Amino acid sequence: MEGKPFGKALFSRVICWKAPYFGSISPRIEEFRPGFARVSMKKRRAVQNHIGTVHAIAMCNLAEMAAGTLTEISIPASMRWLPKGMQVEYLKKAETDVEAHATVGAVTEGASQDVPVTVEVKNRAGETVVRAVITMWVTPRKKS
Repeated sequence: MEGKPFGKALFSRVICWKAPYFGSISPRIEEFRPGFARVSMKKRRAVQNHIGTVHAIAMCNLAEMAAGTLTEISIPASMRWLPKGMQVEYLKKAETDVEAHATVGAVTEGASQDVPVTVEVKNRAGETVVRAVITMWVTPRKKS
């Protein structure tokens, strides 16, 4: 849908329809390919904390969305995934719109495995404000 009018916005809405909690941050998938995803979020009142910066948990939500969509297209079709854990470092106040950049290495088909997805949330200046590692539990799909 990338080349279509409103394609990125529509694709982002479909993801939020499938996983409604992500809709609370109004994310937009900017770039999406195996091994890498970039998802943005505007700084607006609904995602701010009491000091007017982007709320830490809103950025965790953004990081999880980036990691989840990335995992979905990066693992073999015979596998499925579920978030298992998240380690987060809050490095700096987020005073602007932010983008999550998620990366993952190659995932092999076969046995169940923990797959770490690294996510850096960056401000408009390109500075990392949050760093997260989201562990995905990747398992073979059940045979129908």
